[in-house]
Amino acid sequence: MTANSDDSWFVYLLQCSDGSFYTGVTTDLERRLRQHNGEIVGGANYTRARRPVALSWFEACEDRSVAQQREYLVRRSPRLEKQRLAATGAVVRDDER
Repeated sequence: MTANSDDSWFVYLLQCSDGSFYTGVTTDLERRLRQHNGEIVGGANYTRARRPVALSWFEACEDRSVAQQREYLVRRSPRLEKQRLAATGAVVRDDER
């Protein structure tokens, strides 16, 4: 998780302790993962009840709009597609899609 830049947005996929997936967007992956795991204030209600969570996959995007559009697509993807993303653990940049 070295991708923390003020001008980059990221779509990320977390795997929760119950095996479910959570998708979100952020500019700081490390901080956001700490929030989801309850180490610092913040995080989603969904992940609060399913800790610990682990970062399974993320993708860099050029701006917030692109990140949110990609988040929507990942969130609507079938579970098998999310499992495939998690298995590869691939880091994809926006210009590589």
